[in-house]
Amino acid sequence: MVNKEINSLKDEKNKKGIIPIDIVSEMEESYISYAMSVITTRALPDVRDGLKPVHRRILYSMSEMGLTASARPRKSAAVIGDVLGKYHPHGDTSVYDAMVGMAQDFSYRYPLVIGQGNFGSVDGDPPAAMRYTEAKMSKLSSELLKDLEKNTVNLRPNYDNTRKEPTVLPSTVPNLLLNGTLGIAVGMATNIPPHNLDEVIDACIHLIENNKDTTNEDLTNFIKGPDFPTGGIVYGGKDIHHIYASGRGGIICRGESEIIENKSGTFQIVINSLPYRVNKADLIIKIADLIRNKKIEGIKDLRDESTKETRIVIDLKNGVQPQKIINYIYKHTSLETAFHFNMVALVDGVPQTLSLKSLLEEFISHREDVVKRRTAYDLKKAEEREHILLGLKRALDHIDKVIKIIKSSKDTISAKINLIKEFKFSEPQAIAILEMKLQKLAGLERKNIEIELKEKQSLIEDLKSLLASSGKIFKVITEELIEIKSKYGDERRTKIIKGDLKNISDEDLIPEKESVLVLTADGYVKRTDPIEYKTQKRGGVGVVDLSTKEEDFVNIFLRTSTHSDLLFFTNLGKVYQIKMYDLPEARRATKGKSIMNYLPLVDDEKVTSVLPISEKTKQTGESFILVTKKGTAKKVTASDFRDVRRSGLIAIKLNKGDQLIEVLPTTKGDEIVLATSVGQSIRFKESDIRKMGRTASGVRAVKLTGNDYVVGVSVIEKEYKQSELLTMSANGFGKKTSLNEYKVQKRGGSGIKTAKINLKTGKLIIAKVIKEGSELIAISQKGQVIRVKLESVPSLGRQTQGVKIMKLRANDKIASLTLI
Repeated sequence: MVNKEINSLKDEKNKKGIIPIDIVSEMEESYISYAMSVITTRALPDVRDGLKPVHRRILYSMSEMGLTASARPRKSAAVIGDVLGKYHPHGDTSVYDAMVGMAQDFSYRYPLVIGQGNFGSVDGDPPAAMRYTEAKMSKLSSELLKDLEKNTVNLRPNYDNTRKEPTVLPSTVPNLLLNGTLGIAVGMATNIPPHNLDEVIDACIHLIENNKDTTNEDLTNFIKGPDFPTGGIVYGGKDIHHIYASGRGGIICRGESEIIENKSGTFQIVINSLPYRVNKADLIIKIADLIRNKKIEGIKDLRDESTKETRIVIDLKNGVQPQKIINYIYKHTSLETAFHFNMVALVDGVPQTLSLKSLLEEFISHREDVVKRRTAYDLKKAEEREHILLGLKRALDHIDKVIKIIKSSKDTISAKINLIKEFKFSEPQAIAILEMKLQKLAGLERKNIEIELKEKQSLIEDLKSLLASSGKIFKVITEELIEIKSKYGDERRTKIIKGDLKNISDEDLIPEKESVLVLTADGYVKRTDPIEYKTQKRGGVGVVDLSTKEEDFVNIFLRTSTHSDLLFFTNLGKVYQIKMYDLPEARRATKGKSIMNYLPLVDDEKVTSVLPISEKTKQTGESFILVTKKGTAKKVTASDFRDVRRSGLIAIKLNKGDQLIEVLPTTKGDEIVLATSVGQSIRFKESDIRKMGRTASGVRAVKLTGNDYVVGVSVIEKEYKQSELLTMSANGFGKKTSLNEYKVQKRGGSGIKTAKINLKTGKLIIAKVIKEGSELIAISQKGQVIRVKLESVPSLGRQTQGVKIMKLRANDKIASLTLI
């Protein structure tokens, strides 16, 4: 029933002239038609002349207007109006933008238009309106249009069928490679970089002479890579072979920079070229943003000193490493960009991805066709002239009879008929005879006709010989290419680096320098310049290190390089790893940031030890000594911590109620000294503790009594066995004691006294082996810090309490101590 109604409706519509169409199929067909129109008539260039329709029409229109390189320029509005009215009925802005691009020496490697006025800039400034600017063709454009009048290419009707336009230009140069192109069609795109004219022509000539044996790799011996109008450096020369063979691939492009040292010893970075299609003003703004947001530090001034040549100057502060600054700029701005080849062009109206060889072959094939058609045209013209000259010569040989026939004829038409009838002349010959001037009867003029006839006959012979030999045609193409090279060839602007660009790690971008790490008991961390801590005399009050909460205090204080890996050991026996430069840099009096931002710590987990570790340490046989609060110790190979995952690793298996308090590096032959809160100490060989796995519990290092616990662990290296042990108590009393007073024992004993502990001194909190030339930095629980030369700390016996090292305020105690 429904089908009958539908058929009835269709029949009724057909009677009214309405044709029902399925909307899905109609949309598909319409979209395909639209897509093909965009692909073939707008977005993609022709492989033969390297031009899109709009660019071709602009040049053809300028040629018709007589705007050659030697002519006076005309208003751009006149050119655009001519193009729109005759060939390209689209928006005037799109046509003007296309012409502007052809005039910009930073967009086109070999500009096709000479512009007068404001045609935009590499800073992204827009061109002036078309009514203000003037334009004409460049000399190279004439090479694209050369011999167009000799029927070298096909013509087609324009959009309103009032005139003809060329489907392609004769193009004596491989413009598609010289100036490149960028186009986005429907479902496909093209992106071909510009190249150097000398190199491209050399490759063409090599391909003509060795077509069968030539490979894409052979052609790259001539074409080294892109040659951008803005210069710069291209990395990835090894990939060029693959890119030119496949038509696809990416290369890294960098602007060129140099580092200049001034007389004052400071450095400047000068950027004197940009990657292709990079906006200079946007680049400078991006660098300024990095400086403003403190992503880059050490830049004093940034300015643009560019004239016709690019020159961006960056002044650096004293002590800044310029290479790391420029590396950061490369990584985080468009001064380093990727260019992705997509060598798609129209071949016989069909889009194809082309290799370098196939692209050049298409151009050479086009030139072969152009030369053949040009030769055929010249041959036809020469034969026509020869025919006329033969008629004139014969007429002059019988001039008296010819004059008699003309005189006896009643009019021109009858004279023409009578000449044809009498001498068997062709109609063109008869007309030429009738139009011949009397001066041709002079002997010299007769001779000129004979000379011209011989020249034309010789030319005809040469042209026929040329058409009959493909070898001669290719010779003509080669000679014309050599002539083009001599006229327009120039030096390469872009440098090609064959090796791949080395990946820049974050470490390369961070200046390597000494830095101080400060970690509080509540887990606030920062890194600071050591200069912030000035040396004072023993007994001073010190300076405020950081703004802590009343109940917080500094717990760990160490000095290392910004490039160091930091192993964070926690009270729960786990270890985490980050880089020193990953920590926030701050001034001495600032608080820092929570360590929770950098380490995935759980509840009640706190960092108790931080160990700076180098790559060398990971690779060698160095070991770590891990010591717990209850006197347990174990030795682990450093390589066990080579790859610490972000979630951390187990460093030691702890007994119930125990905590990991210290981790130190040690090598064969070292000794270990431990001190406890009640002033006991023990010294034993590191070999007394065997190496264990990460998850092992360890062995007893010292025997503790009551509520005693371990407060300090030091490694006595072989060369420091005659050194001293620095001890410090909670109330600021400290001393140095010679290690000779500490006998070497077996691990696990209760040890000997190392300091006199009483209410005045408070419990022992720190014991460290010192090295000659070191300085002491002590920090109190309330954030007071003092830096003291160790020479000012007296050397006293084991059983003494020491002297006042730091004058503490009421209810304050020493929290931590470090040696630098």
